Amino acid sequence: MIMLSWAACVAAALAGVLLDRWLGEPRRWHPLVGFGRVATAVANALNRPARSAPRQRLAGLFAWTLIVLGPAALAWWIVARANAVHPLLAWILNAVALYFALGAQSLAQHIAPIADALDRDDLPTARTLTARIVSRDTADADTEALARAACESALENGNDAIFGALFWFLVGGAPAVIVFRLANTLDAMWGYRTPRWEMFGWAAARIDDLLNLIPARLTALSYALLGATAQALRCWRTQAPGWSSPNAGPVMASGAGAVGVALGGGAHYHGEWEERPPLGIGATPAATHVHACLRLVQRTLLLWLGVAMLSVPLTSLITTS
Repeated sequence: MIMLSWAACVAAALAGVLLDRWLGEPRRWHPLVGFGRVATAVANALNRPARSAPRQRLAGLFAWTLIVLGPAALAWWIVARANAVHPLLAWILNAVALYFALGAQSLAQHIAPIADALDRDDLPTARTLTARIVSRDTADADTEALARAACESALENGNDAIFGALFWFLVGGAPAVIVFRLANTLDAMWGYRTPRWEMFGWAAARIDDLLNLIPARLTALSYALLGATAQALRCWRTQAPGWSSPNAGPVMASGAGAVGVALGGGAHYHGEWEERPPLGIGATPAATHVHACLRLVQRTLLLWLGVAMLSVPLTSLITTS
């Protein structure tokens, strides 16, 4: 990591995770909220669907570079200045950057109440809560559809909101995790295959795929190791290629196989039925499986932190030998 030893990097990662655990998502002045407003303003200024596809893609790439690499470069400069003052200050800034990028506590806070509502057979509440985290229609969703959506969201966002951020933080500290988080946010905002966004958001979608290529497979492998391993690996191998997303497929297929639940299948999106490939194998999704998916994500986070901490003595030994 830039300006930090590996031991300090791992310690900063642990501090960032603990801050997320203790404080949760900032309720006011979250940097991503401000970033979202900037991204919307930039898209309104530069996105012109009537332009030719090459020009639209170029405009989207320019916009991505401006609002993602700009803040990352600024973060690098701030951390470098802080390190010149005192290394501890740079360490604190790195830990805080990871805290703002992580969403482990937020993920649990958004999804666990859905399972609780399903446990009470409170479908209206479960529908309202599910609609806040997924883009599919939930107005008439039954218990199975709601549990399926919650399970898929928990497994996929385990990578997007937790493990991808942690991976890139360990690779490059605050600047790298900022690039990952902002790129992931832009993909969620611009990466739609609609006439308005398909060309302008092409770069955002492709770059997000690239940044998630390694973290998603490490997440899928971790899910498999911490669940029904053989079944999870088989689902990953046979089902993931059927998904249009090169990263969501492995993560969700492996996670569903690890938990032993049948996900995927058709769902309503914006009033239209979309048939999707199957994910996992086993029982029909229910509240118990939502809880199981959240526990799998939590165990995976502990595994990653444990491996990182155990690696510190090994790297010290290699360095001194």
